[in-house]
Amino acid sequence: MHAELIRRGVLAVNSEGIASNADKANTPSREIARRVADLLVSETHERQAGQTSGSKFEILVAEFLERTFPKLQHLRPGEWKVVQLGNRAALKTSSFVQYEHLDYLRELTNENERLRTILGNDYMVAPDVVVYRNPVSEDELNGPLLVADDDMARLTELRALNNDKPLLEASVSAKWTMRSDRAQNSRTEALNLIRNRKGQTPHIVVVTGEPLPSRIASLALGTGDIDCVYHFALYELVRAVEEYGAMSDRADIIEQLDTLIAGKRLKDISDLPLDLCL
Repeated sequence: MHAELIRRGVLAVNSEGIASNADKANTPSREIARRVADLLVSETHERQAGQTSGSKFEILVAEFLERTFPKLQHLRPGEWKVVQLGNRAALKTSSFVQYEHLDYLRELTNENERLRTILGNDYMVAPDVVVYRNPVSEDELNGPLLVADDDMARLTELRALNNDKPLLEASVSAKWTMRSDRAQNSRTEALNLIRNRKGQTPHIVVVTGEPLPSRIASLALGTGDIDCVYHFALYELVRAVEEYGAMSDRADIIEQLDTLIAGKRLKDISDLPLDLCL
């Protein structure tokens, strides 16, 4: 994934020495991001592009999960699918069994202006990337041994006999950087997923490339909404922060990053496929 980020120009350093995920107006952001980029170039042996060709971070996160999580069948059996949702995607949040009622709610608000004014559209959620599975057939369910017949377990959504909609396992928000309050959209989406579900809550996570610990903390700190924030290069970020903190006498930056990691609020993206097995 690191090599692809560089090859596709998502992670790049321009002629002024500023990495594409840095805030050029913020010195710690510039310094830390440049160190992370240099470490990844050294490790992947990929040459950095001259300029960023546009954010493809969301696509790369989806590709990474597609190449990893479905292969962990020995840890989490199932026919798993990873899809990047877009504005034109046929698959929406309401396509999943936990949220199918949102379509009905949308129809009601479209027909009733007064109801639309009261409810708004805050209940509509559009995750960047989703992980889901389809309900299982009777052959799959009762293959090794008889688990259930026609007279029992008639309400569980896992059986295709009872339900024809996929089950949402995870909602992944991809944020290459976190600027001002835009990152808080992920928290709003998470709260809506929790509040509007019927049934099991999916994993709700954020993957980011933000270099500044304070901005990561603005989203990672706290519990009850987002399961965890994952960094695309956490090990390189730790090294970069330690180097910059020592050079600039900014022990507070090092401490803040250590707090996020020790508090289990920030992990590396390599942890994500395994955490989805929980």
